[in-house]
Amino acid sequence: MQKLLQNPLAVTGLCLIGIILLLALLAPWIAPYDPDAVQVKQILIGPSAEHWMGTDGLGRDVWSRMLFGGRVSLLVGLVAVGISTAIGVILGALAGYYRGWVDTVIMRLVDIMLSIPSFFLILAVIAFLSPSITNVMIVIGLTSWMSVTRLVRAEFLSLTQREFVAASTALGAQDWRVIFKHCLPNSLTPVLVSVVLGIASAVLLESGLSFLGLGVQPPQASWGNILTDGKEYIQFAWWLSLYPGLAILITVLGYNLLGEGLRDVFDPRSNTTR
Repeated sequence: MQKLLQNPLAVTGLCLIGIILLLALLAPWIAPYDPDAVQVKQILIGPSAEHWMGTDGLGRDVWSRMLFGGRVSLLVGLVAVGISTAIGVILGALAGYYRGWVDTVIMRLVDIMLSIPSFFLILAVIAFLSPSITNVMIVIGLTSWMSVTRLVRAEFLSLTQREFVAASTALGAQDWRVIFKHCLPNSLTPVLVSVVLGIASAVLLESGLSFLGLGVQPPQASWGNILTDGKEYIQFAWWLSLYPGLAILITVLGYNLLGEGLRDVFDPRSNTTR
């Protein structure tokens, strides 16, 4: 922890993420207006003391919608990465521990998934489902597990050659005990870095899907559909595109900086390759 706090990239990322998370968590208490309340007389008002980030084409307060939209975008990122990490860890552990035909089948499946552009795969799946926050989280999670699988497999291939694993096996420990008690806890360091970077990718994917109308559906706010609302008024209502774009930028930058910081802390050799 001390090394992490001494890393400027990690500290900067933590600060940015902490601010965004705090604002999202406190949204019900600090949002000045109902994010879905339509005010016909307040349409497309620029930033002011009354409306800090202006209003949209329906007179809704953009600041309030940004706060609640942050809750949705971050939730999608966290849940989607949780799903992909769970799948990746299980498949990677099985491939690295058992090897042989198990490894061959799993890694060929990884190769097939990686050969398909992820965004277009997600678009194809969403096209057959009704766009919703639940479907977006599940689809992103089910199409983003390949990198975690590779990382865990590589760690297990190394760990299964260690003396403590050989000793456990020789003492008659069951496979599940060796996997979950001895190998898995020692293989999670690179997974943590992948998880942090994966959240940034999931937030971007959710924003892109919502921008295209295939993600979170109005009137529920997310940064992506706030951007969609802004594209119709971009020439004279710049605030509708600027603020959600900045929120996505800051969030993704924060997670990427934290991920790079964690990589430097856990793998000092990475510094010598830059």
